[in-house]
Amino acid sequence: MPQAALQKNILHYPQLDTILRVERFIKENSGEYKKKSLWQNLSKKTIYQTFCVIFDYLLESGKIAQDKEGWVVWIWNPELARRYLSKPHLSWRK
Repeated sequence: MPQAALQKNILHYPQLDTILRVERFIKENSGEYKKKSLWQNLSKKTIYQTFCVIFDYLLESGKIAQDKEGWVVWIWNPELARRYLSKPHLSWRK
């Protein structure tokens, strides 16, 4: 998570089902919403502060990105990552 999020007093941490619901919504609607409208269009109401914790987590983990205008897109592609990690010349070195 970003340093700013770690320094905040987080009153409520999100539950796994809430995180998965937000992830699924962003995947299905990639590039269609900005942050606030994304939150407003979720199927179930979520506290905005909780949504911000999830959003910051997804940004830091590299699953989503925002362009310079603020549009949110899903960028995580595990199949592509597996393909690159299976190549010997791209493996991790110890």
